Amino acid sequence: MLNRMDDYAIHQTPEPIAHPASSDRNVYDRTWFNGYTADGSAYFGIGIAIYPYRKVLDCAFSIVERSGRQHCFFGSCLAPLERTDMRVGPFTLEIVEPLRRARVVLDDNDTGLACDLTFSARTSAIQEARQVLYDGLRKTMDATRFAQFGRWSGTITHPDGSVAVDDWLGTKDRSWGIRGVGEPETAGAPGGARGIFFLWAPSFWDDHVTHAMFFDGPRGEPLVREAIVAPLFDDEQAIPSALVDTDERMAGTAHRIRYHPGTRLAAHAEIDFLDLDGGLRTIQYEPMLRFHMKGLGYGHPTWRQGMWQGELKTGVESFDPAEIDLLRPENIHVQQICRITDGTRTGVGALEQIVIGPYRPGGFTGPLDGAR
Repeated sequence: MLNRMDDYAIHQTPEPIAHPASSDRNVYDRTWFNGYTADGSAYFGIGIAIYPYRKVLDCAFSIVERSGRQHCFFGSCLAPLERTDMRVGPFTLEIVEPLRRARVVLDDNDTGLACDLTFSARTSAIQEARQVLYDGLRKTMDATRFAQFGRWSGTITHPDGSVAVDDWLGTKDRSWGIRGVGEPETAGAPGGARGIFFLWAPSFWDDHVTHAMFFDGPRGEPLVREAIVAPLFDDEQAIPSALVDTDERMAGTAHRIRYHPGTRLAAHAEIDFLDLDGGLRTIQYEPMLRFHMKGLGYGHPTWRQGMWQGELKTGVESFDPAEIDLLRPENIHVQQICRITDGTRTGVGALEQIVIGPYRPGGFTGPLDGAR
């Protein structure tokens, strides 16, 4: 099966572009964004992904303001063979210029949520370490990801009012590969208790960005860890060619988290950046605003990413983050906008976390027990 991309010299296998290299049914290709004010008063998240073997293209847009409800738009449709067609009903992602500018439009619709937002890059695309996780003999995740920091402009309308987006901060996250999505597979022999810890921390400073990513096993053992420092440019035209390496990869990194009692939610975090010369920089994170990732389909009981919803379906949901049970499975995956400091400078960034199952450093011994 051919599509327009087959006319470009970009093939990585003898198959047409529409054919994934892997036969794993959980192959996916996702674009994700966040955007937020520097004072942590408002945050939005955006996601769109295709799952070729599941024949699903789905998307979501969600916004929360401090002391307000989180509003969520969901959309899903039969995936087109044309990979450049990133439309789901009223939602459209347009790549205006690759690795420089993107536009997200959610046209007026009966959910009461709409937006017209433009992302302008301020860093080079930062490729993260390949993320490979196993459950016994099988890969449950094998993904490549890059992050790119930038600025947002545009407008948002939601059921409680409208928001002017003027020079908001944000991160673009592109990932593709294999990842657990959609309806669960039929179980085989029972397995043992499993646990996973994930932390992702893209952060803005005045003239540079820092980024750290962690996957830990249940004892706190590092599965994937990486920390990066990169320059922040004045505008997208100043970003060097993709062939120019602007990243500074750290020699090591570590994290420490203090949780709110009775939850798995970070109340405070520290991340160490150990550079190649042995210098240690410790960044402290103080949360200001909480966003629940179920608003973008992560772990959502109805709008879980990759689930078949039909030829075309849209939905809406609103909830008060202050009133939900933080230990329900769909509520433990969060991003928090944080004030950050390294003792001499200050900045702002996102702290994404999810802890499932036993995790010794947090004192968690069961599937979803809270901190003591």
